[in-house]
Amino acid sequence: MNALRNFDLNLLLVFEALITECHVTRAAERLFLSQPAVSHALRRLREALDDPLLVRTERGMQPTPRAQALLPGVQQALKLIDQTLTPPPAFDPATSQRRFVIATTDYFEEVFYPPLLATIKPTAPQLGFEIELITEPVLRAGLETRAIDLVIGLEADAQIPAGLIRDPWMSEKLVCLVAEDNDGVGAQLSLEQFVALPQIGLSHIGAGNPEGVDQWLAQQQLSRRLLSRNLNYMAAARAVALTDAVLTLPRQMAMVFSRMLPVRLVEPPPGMPKLEMTLIQHPLHARDSGILWLKAQLQSLAGTVRMA
Repeated sequence: MNALRNFDLNLLLVFEALITECHVTRAAERLFLSQPAVSHALRRLREALDDPLLVRTERGMQPTPRAQALLPGVQQALKLIDQTLTPPPAFDPATSQRRFVIATTDYFEEVFYPPLLATIKPTAPQLGFEIELITEPVLRAGLETRAIDLVIGLEADAQIPAGLIRDPWMSEKLVCLVAEDNDGVGAQLSLEQFVALPQIGLSHIGAGNPEGVDQWLAQQQLSRRLLSRNLNYMAAARAVALTDAVLTLPRQMAMVFSRMLPVRLVEPPPGMPKLEMTLIQHPLHARDSGILWLKAQLQSLAGTVRMA
């Protein structure tokens, strides 16, 4: 490495062109440089390598034995540098066999995941997907090591490690879910009814728990009375079907449960905030063309749901 310390590596390109062409003007044209610039570079090469490199003969300019010996190694080094610096090929969903690992919520898995697969499959038939839970290790290490490609659906106000990239994804209206035979609840809950009814909450970091509801109530010096705190929406909805409790959840998720269980949708108290969900990735992989493509698909799909 000592030989490199005082050598301008840019001169290697000039050396390769000069020794290959054996002509200063042609080398200058090949490099898109002026003839004086190439002549100056040749003088610097001669000084750095302590060899004339090109000598005028009856047959024109000819490389010295030292130049001929150096040429193959220089060409190989330039080729290797070029290959190393060439950007990786852009992600091609039509041919890629990549397997994306997504950490997400049961909201995404139930509402968005099936239509996402249906949308992607025709144009990206060889892609694979794997779903993981959102956990603290995922946010702190999984994204960095790319054990997880993307975290989908975490609330905009959720605490995450500093430095992660968080983009807005989906805004969902919150509604309430009650048992179909709950005669004490009409088409809409008043604020007084809402805080008086027993509630089913969610506790897991990735369960899509609308913590904004509690913050909204706290601003009004109110709080909810929790009957149970569950790990996922399905268990919470089943509990609602069998009790007089109320579950607050995104509208699309509530519609799914209303088709599966003896429950019905109820309008929440006026002023209840929406659920703002995000896409999270690590800045180390911010330019990963595959992840950028997946984010674009998710944003597009979110747009169709918002219009539904």
